[in-house]
Order: sequence, then structure tokens, then C-alpha cells
Amino acid sequence: MKTSDYFYDLPQELIAQTPLKQRDSSRLMYLDRKTGQVTHKHFYDITELLNEGDCLILNDSRVLPARLYGTKDDTGARVEFLLLTQKAQNVWECLAKPGKKAKVGAHFTFGDGIMTAEVIEVLDDGNRIVEFSCEDNFFASLDKLGEMPLPPYITEKLEDRERYQTVYSRELGSAAAPTAGLHFTDELLQKLQSKGVKIGYVTLHVGLGTFRPVKVDDVTQHKMHSEHYEVPQATADLIKATKEKGGRVISVGTTSCRTLESVAKEYGEIRACDGWTDIFIYPPYEFKVLDGLITNFHLPESTLIMLVSAFAGYDNTMNAYKVAVDERYRFFSFGDAMIII
Repeated sequence: MKTSDYFYDLPQELIAQTPLKQRDSSRLMYLDRKTGQVTHKHFYDITELLNEGDCLILNDSRVLPARLYGTKDDTGARVEFLLLTQKAQNVWECLAKPGKKAKVGAHFTFGDGIMTAEVIEVLDDGNRIVEFSCEDNFFASLDKLGEMPLPPYITEKLEDRERYQTVYSRELGSAAAPTAGLHFTDELLQKLQSKGVKIGYVTLHVGLGTFRPVKVDDVTQHKMHSEHYEVPQATADLIKATKEKGGRVISVGTTSCRTLESVAKEYGEIRACDGWTDIFIYPPYEFKVLDGLITNFHLPESTLIMLVSAFAGYDNTMNAYKVAVDERYRFFSFGDAMIII
């Protein structure tokens, strides 16, 4: 298939700029993957769609306040750094702009001296390897100085940065939120558990490559970015038990989906493990673990809409997106959700 096959027209005003006041009051489209039928609900109605014995797999990664603004020591120029991947203690691969101000050997100061940094390498793709120094713990300093790395299509300032975290986030390391989970509240998770729906966690630290556009015409030629994941023993046991008892394994988000499918592809089963994945899921793909998927509405021509199409079927997916536009659903990170089962 061609990348252009995944294009759809999206009015700019449907791109959600701010989160709703109540997380679970967002709209929820229920897409029946067998028939393609679309039903309109609210996210809190998800309790009606999940059964006793089902399990939800959530990504508990927590977003780093990864955007830092520093001044160049010799000129006072203002430079933005976006932390991508930790390479060693206090050493990070970063995006820097303007890049011409961040050459090898350049020194920077952040927050009146709370943190300093030196560029130690420029990579072939233009990313920088930067070594940071601070008197306090690095992550404590980052918490004071950093800003949430909101996606480029969000232009309004986020008043409460916890709204770009899931309520169950705990493993610090993502450069972007696993946004399908933003709709859950503690109360909603408790209601689901009371109904007999089991909850399991994986960790996949989301990279900014999740927003990287597909620039090739032939989908199969796209190279995915690599992200670190971990599956604990308790989650592997839960998935195995759910399958054995005839329950459904439902992934909350494409990140949880990619984690589970990566492990099953690598080992032929779900087991406790950790590693790096660059799995790219697009039609046709035979899912090894998933019975259901909860996800937001994704960018046209993105790897994420391709993953959804692989699970729900291409025609079903593109029709659901047309309906979502016609019904004026809210799109992308702070937008509405869909459940596909």
C-alpha cells in the first residue's frame, strides 16, 4: 500500500488543543472490527464494553519534562534542547535548535546555574550528544527546569502538566505521552476492576519518532525508530491466564500493542523481558496477542493509523475516520478515543 492511501482531510479546528476538564468525559467511538459498525459513546461507557475475565494492558511510562531552554555561555544565545534518549549518567541524545549554536564543545547554562551542559558529539542525523552537570540529582533539576514536550500540533500552553501524564504513570522515560491512557481516571479503573476486568502494565518509553511523518511513498520502505520496553512477570502471567480462560487481551494504546506484539514475535509467546523494538505494524499483519485496542485518532499518513488499519481492517478504519470528522470528534493527543473489538 502507498502512504497516500492513509490520507484523510482533517479540519484544523478538530485538532484538540487542551484536555477536557474531566478525563473520562471524552467521546468514545466503538468500532466493531468484524462488521465495521460504528457506535458513539463516552469514554466512561467503556465499562459496558469490557467483560469479566478481560484484561487491559496499560503503558505505565511517565513523560519527562524533556524540553530545556539554556543560554550559550560565550554569546548568551538562547537554545532549546529536547531530551530523547539517555546514553549514560547525565548524558543524553538531544534535539537542539538552532543547531548552529550547539556545536561540539559549546557550553550552556540553565536556570541561573542550576544546570550546565556541554555538547560532546554531533550525530549524522543532526542530533546532539550532550553531557549535563548539576549539583542536585539530574531528574530533580529537570523537574524544576523542564517543560512538557507537547506535540508540534498543540500550540496552546498546558496549564497543568499532569494532564499530559496518565493517572497510572510511574516509570520516567518518555518524550511523549501514551495518549490513549489519558482518558482513564482512578475511579474508572476501580470500576473496571470491580467488574472483574484485570489490569496489567508494560513499560514502553515513547520516543519523538512517534510524530515523525512517513516520507516514502511505499509504506514498506519506512524505517521505524527504536524504543525501549519492559514486560514484568506479573503481566506475562496475566496475559497467559486471560487467554487460557477465554478472556480478551485489550491493549490501551499503540505503545502497549507494539510492546506485546514485539515480544510475541521475538519469543513466540509473552514472557517477562526487556529490550528495544522497532516493530512496524501495517496491513496485512497477523496479530499474535491482541483481541482489542483502545486508541486515539491519529495523524493522516502516520504509522499509527497504519497500525490501526492492520487491526481493524483498512476500509473499516478509513470509514471510521470519515465518520469521526463528520461527527466532529476531537483529534490527536488531547482528543477523543476509539475502542476496536
